[in-house]
Amino acid sequence: MSKKFDVVVIGGGPAGYVAAIRCAQLGLNTACIDKWLSKDGKAVFGGTCLNVGCIPSKALLDTSHKYEDAKEKLSLHGISVGEVNIDIAAMLKRKDQIVKNLTMGVATLFKANGVTPFEGTGKLLAGKKVEFTSHAGTAEILEAEHVIIATGSVPVNIPPAPLTEGVIVDSTGALEFSEVPKRLGVIGAGVIGLELGSVWGRLGAEVVVLEAQDKFLHLVDQTVAKEAQKLFTKQGMTIRLGARVTGTEVKGKQVTVTYQDAEGEKKEVFDKLIVAVGRRPYTEGLMSGDCGVNMDERGFIHVDETCSTDAPGVWAVGDVVRGPMLAHKASEEGVMVAERIAGHKAQLNYDVIPSVIYTHPEIAWVGKTEEQIKADGEPYNVGMFPFAANGRAMAAADTDGFVKIIAHAETDRILGASVIGPNAGDLCQQIVVAMEFGSSAEDVGMMVFAHPTVSEAVHEAALAVNNNAIHKANRKTKAKK
Repeated sequence: MSKKFDVVVIGGGPAGYVAAIRCAQLGLNTACIDKWLSKDGKAVFGGTCLNVGCIPSKALLDTSHKYEDAKEKLSLHGISVGEVNIDIAAMLKRKDQIVKNLTMGVATLFKANGVTPFEGTGKLLAGKKVEFTSHAGTAEILEAEHVIIATGSVPVNIPPAPLTEGVIVDSTGALEFSEVPKRLGVIGAGVIGLELGSVWGRLGAEVVVLEAQDKFLHLVDQTVAKEAQKLFTKQGMTIRLGARVTGTEVKGKQVTVTYQDAEGEKKEVFDKLIVAVGRRPYTEGLMSGDCGVNMDERGFIHVDETCSTDAPGVWAVGDVVRGPMLAHKASEEGVMVAERIAGHKAQLNYDVIPSVIYTHPEIAWVGKTEEQIKADGEPYNVGMFPFAANGRAMAAADTDGFVKIIAHAETDRILGASVIGPNAGDLCQQIVVAMEFGSSAEDVGMMVFAHPTVSEAVHEAALAVNNNAIHKANRKTKAKK
């Protein structure tokens, strides 16, 4: 006999496990299927984010940042230390322990909330039935009133650079280098490429980033992108734009990369090469042909604004649907769907989803960029404030970057914000909250910000929108169009 549930979730990453927990909290009999196996072959939940994505990469980013601080910057504070060394094995062990703690935490939350875990793969059949196949190969049918697809995404591979164990790797392999490469190549100057490149660059690798686009961080506000390129170059990262990789050749423990740029064909030799050109939806073997769910030509599942698919009672959330491939977007879609299944009228505001690049300095943004607002033809005002004029940033010797806030010239409503600098992700979140409540730049300018904090840069940028900044000279400018 088949097992019956109110909800079956296929996928146990930030979209799936959050959706399953929220469904269970709302009184729905919920199952969650996931196929992930840890390094030691144990079934774990948490998906890419917890296992080989957001969490382990941030562990390495923090370790490498502390190493660089100890080696290069403590002397600024009058602190003397002996020779600073990095134990790569210990760094990786710490990263793995953090991952283990969090994945065990998901299992604990499932137990606490009454979610039934299924370890293996799930395939959606017609009539909201799911064929579950365990890791041992046994199959059974799960019946549900609702099915939530949350199978996430996988790295995009490119024919000119096929993965070669230990030499040409994707984002997962880049988390496992046993030693610091002397020369590291990175294909792709996106979020993943810049973060992983900066990890190994801080630890001593010579990093060369090859980006096919002619613009650096083309989706980011270009004032911020230009500042980021300048700072990353100053840190020692070589960024080559308009560089399209055409081939690779592995010889021994090195790889020769051939690429084309405006000057013609060029070659580079690296000890390691990271392929970080983006991610694609993971839908292999996911659905039968008669299940009623449709996909677009890129493999994304078609959904409406509430994440409902073309098949009644079937939902899809996270990286497998339209929108930015972000863990927090995925989780909130999971919550929204759970609430809607329970009969609530939940909705997600896609206009105020923040994005963060966890380099140092961090880069974060929300809403529209100046380029997008200009293209829309809306009149606007810009307020900027540099961390170089912020007392707390000075005290921390962390003064690179600035806050930029853009508001409508007529209504003063905040249209977008970008931050490059210390704690950019956390500072940008203040503007996310303001935008969610339809705040004006004046609203933020009238709030009281604690002194001395780096968040005062947000306050001053909001004041600067209307030429009222206190701690920098205001430029009297007309609204832009």
